[in-house]
Amino acid sequence: MVDYMVVGLGLAGTAFCENLRRNNKTFVVFNDQSQTSSRVAGGLYNPIILKRFTLSWRADEQLPIATEFYTQIEQFLNITFDKKLNVLRKFASIEEQNLWFEAADKEKLKPYLDTKLVNNENTSLKAPHQFGKVLETGKLDTKLLFRSYAEWLEKENKLFTATFDYSQLIIEQEFVSYQNIKARHIVFTEGFGMMQNPYFNHLPMQGSKGEYIVIKAKELKETRIIKSSIFLIPLGDDLYKVGATYNRDQKDNTTTEKAKIELVDKLGNLLDCPFEIVGHEAGMRPTVKDRRPLVGKHPKYVNLWVLNGFGSHGITIAPWAAKSLYEHIEHQIPLLEEMDIGRFATN
Repeated sequence: MVDYMVVGLGLAGTAFCENLRRNNKTFVVFNDQSQTSSRVAGGLYNPIILKRFTLSWRADEQLPIATEFYTQIEQFLNITFDKKLNVLRKFASIEEQNLWFEAADKEKLKPYLDTKLVNNENTSLKAPHQFGKVLETGKLDTKLLFRSYAEWLEKENKLFTATFDYSQLIIEQEFVSYQNIKARHIVFTEGFGMMQNPYFNHLPMQGSKGEYIVIKAKELKETRIIKSSIFLIPLGDDLYKVGATYNRDQKDNTTTEKAKIELVDKLGNLLDCPFEIVGHEAGMRPTVKDRRPLVGKHPKYVNLWVLNGFGSHGITIAPWAAKSLYEHIEHQIPLLEEMDIGRFATN
């Protein structure tokens, strides 16, 4: 008998497993890599919604927990995947500059918005109205994180690379069993794959497909993250990740010509240098109608849990929400009502 089974190993699954490891809980993980959202994501953490210069939901609570969490995983795995990079927000007009200064004057936004504007000195960028610099931002190499964490799990014989078969799950009062493994609790952290989960697919996940392209631009020589109508994220070796699109209608991980054209079109308003497309990725974000996570206990079964619905802010939300769920299960600390799945009535 183990303490926990975890199904899924994206941001949510990794964050929850880390809570288990640090608290000396026994656990196993099932992961089939069918959900690509965490792996293809831009990897940015940024507390500000840059469309309207507002703080993203509870970012001031989440960011310190996330920062400490990723530092500890880097030390534990002896790797470096967290790179501190400034985000520069391109201003489209003088009016936008004024809105930036107004926002920077607000108490909650002061730590994150630099009031000294940044001149554009990169001749390969079109930015006649300067940039605003966002502080406390950076980029995770999520592929390195997930690969390294999965390698550690494999070494510890905790990882089963297989599709979870819900029909084989047996639920008892005190435990669950799956194949020949028994656990006190099972936590589903499946991203958009939750829609196939018969225990939690009643929850109102919308899902939003996101697509990125990777470009090579030898003349660009940019080391900062640039935000205009898209993000431009430096990867090194003259490579840049560009994204992302939002599509609520298509529910798959296949790339589309339409999204590529949209991103190239938007790049045309930002870059003044040649580039070539060298990569194209797509994934389903686990977005929810009310833009809040899906965390909590199954309405009928006391040992079935879900940790999901982080949308495009998973890097900052996951460590905080995983910690909340762990403390709720083990110490009965109430979940925040805004993210507790109890907010959705069941039939």
